[in-house]
Amino acid sequence: MKIKSKLPCRMTNGKTPRQAYLAKRRNDKILVLTLQIGILAAFIGLWELAATLGWIDSFIMSCPSRIVKTLSSFAAAEIFKHIGYTLLECVIGFIIASGLGTLIAVLLWRFTKLRRVSEPYIIVLNALPKIALGPIIIIWVGAGMQAITVMTVLICIIVTIISVLNAFMTVDPGKILLLRSMGATKLQILTKLILPANIPALVNMLKINVGLAWVGTIMGEYLVSTAGLGYLIIYGSQVFKMDLVMSSTVILCILAAAMYLAVAGVEKLTKKRYMTD
Repeated sequence: MKIKSKLPCRMTNGKTPRQAYLAKRRNDKILVLTLQIGILAAFIGLWELAATLGWIDSFIMSCPSRIVKTLSSFAAAEIFKHIGYTLLECVIGFIIASGLGTLIAVLLWRFTKLRRVSEPYIIVLNALPKIALGPIIIIWVGAGMQAITVMTVLICIIVTIISVLNAFMTVDPGKILLLRSMGATKLQILTKLILPANIPALVNMLKINVGLAWVGTIMGEYLVSTAGLGYLIIYGSQVFKMDLVMSSTVILCILAAAMYLAVAGVEKLTKKRYMTD
């Protein structure tokens, strides 16, 4: 005799528990987004109000209206030229550092003795202020985009190596031993276990490198550049045009946010692929 038991699906305000949960998540996202936009709008409004009422010196601190006026006075071709230089240097350095750093991490994971020998050098290089290498980089590769790209790579690559290698080393040794007992090669273990298990860690590394790449790019432009947003910031500070400095900084914030959102989009795709299966 079969006993069929059906648990009643409780309704909350005419919704199933799943529908209520999804509605709560959607409302939470809307609330967070609203608060984020509200905080930004309040900051901009307070900044403008403080400058208008004389609470701050708008000549030194600038204000949103002066920033808009400064940007509107730029020729479109000129401002896009500076944005293009900085964005290209940042993206190239970001791609090279992320790819090369991951490759080096793979080699260090593959060869244990190489990892043990190179570990103290990696620690020292990570602690070394990269700005100190600026004059040497200029002499080696020349004063131009190459030097700025190299500076960006140096800022990012050591952190990439350390973070990716640490992620590789946290994979369950039991799973590795199981694959070895089944005759799997090092390459098979890497491609079938290590890399797939660390997709979230690799995406997090990209998110970290977004910020570091912009730091390296602007640092390089501070040292040597004839164009770019870093050049505009240095030029503006030298001639005491703080509106130009703040306008360039605002553009940098927008570009960095856009690049971060692009990486966040990649993260969403990887979550659908590797966390829902």
